[in-house]
Amino acid sequence: MRLAIFVGCFFAVWGLVRLGVVPAGLGDSNLMWVLLLSLVVSAPLSFVLLRKQRDAMSEQIVDRVGSVKAKLNDNRSQEDSADDAARTA
Repeated sequence: MRLAIFVGCFFAVWGLVRLGVVPAGLGDSNLMWVLLLSLVVSAPLSFVLLRKQRDAMSEQIVDRVGSVKAKLNDNRSQEDSADDAARTA
């Protein structure tokens, strides 16, 4: 989705440069100028527009990390009980 926002910004900036609304780069740097300006415009847009997706992904990551931690704790407690049983025998 972030790439789509960047591509949309690229074509919008490219169109504005062609229309003369935004100044063109110096000499042969026109493409680099459009790329950099597109990056600057798309970064805050993607931050705002993709907030829901970012929050959903972070919730999934937190859930996965929690389940992995729980599994590790279960494995540790099983190993500790097995070690205790072996020591007492």
